[in-house]
Amino acid sequence: MDISPADDGAQSGSDLLFNQSLEKGLNVLRAFSAKRRTMTLAEVAEAASMSKSSAQRMVYTLEKLGYIRKHPLTRRYQLTPRVMQIGFNYLAADTLIDVANPFLSELTNNTGETTNLTEPDDDEMVYVSRFVSTKFVPIHMPIGSRIPMYCTGSGRAYLSALPVDEALTRLERMNRVAFTANTMTDLATLGERLAEARQQGYATNREELFIGDMSIAAPVIGSQGRPVAAVHVVAPTSRWTFEDARQKLAPAVIDCARGITNSIRTLE
Repeated sequence: MDISPADDGAQSGSDLLFNQSLEKGLNVLRAFSAKRRTMTLAEVAEAASMSKSSAQRMVYTLEKLGYIRKHPLTRRYQLTPRVMQIGFNYLAADTLIDVANPFLSELTNNTGETTNLTEPDDDEMVYVSRFVSTKFVPIHMPIGSRIPMYCTGSGRAYLSALPVDEALTRLERMNRVAFTANTMTDLATLGERLAEARQQGYATNREELFIGDMSIAAPVIGSQGRPVAAVHVVAPTSRWTFEDARQKLAPAVIDCARGITNSIRTLE
């Protein structure tokens, strides 16, 4: 979320340890995206919600550190591969990924489909591990991709493992938009889906985020009894009916999530 200069001052005024410069630098890095691959200095300032002078200082510093570079001809700024070092360090340090990978590999071998591990961040799930099958997958979701919780199997699996009131409160505050004609956005309906997932031990997505894409997901539970991640298998509509996916894939997904859960609890 971008922070306006007014908000920035209010936050720093109430927290003397808060470093505004660091926040602004991170806002500049987050401003680049698939829609903003390159930007002028003015565009950086607008995208990061800061003054042009602040943007100039941030961009200059990040350029000197090697995280941003300026194209010699267009004079537009873009990220460099060095930015990936930060994300890779997280993946390398995340014990959960190391524990989950053998289980995900086995799940892919058993189902013949692509399997994924996602972790929560605010109201989204982030892909942190992925084992791709040799079969066609309609949607490419590389590591680091983010998907909404409310309309995805992994998100609903995670929410279903939270206390009921907490899950509903989180759902209520989410910006629930319809990505396809199948996307469920009604709070009562989503509450019913979470209740169903709690009872069955797995959650589903039926072309709610992408057409042609279905998923079966189960939560991974940490030592404190709270969900820490979710496992899901991709079930393309070109190969699976919804009912076949539920009957044939759900037991394997549940077993995979349970295996990861039991393994990480011994390490925590």
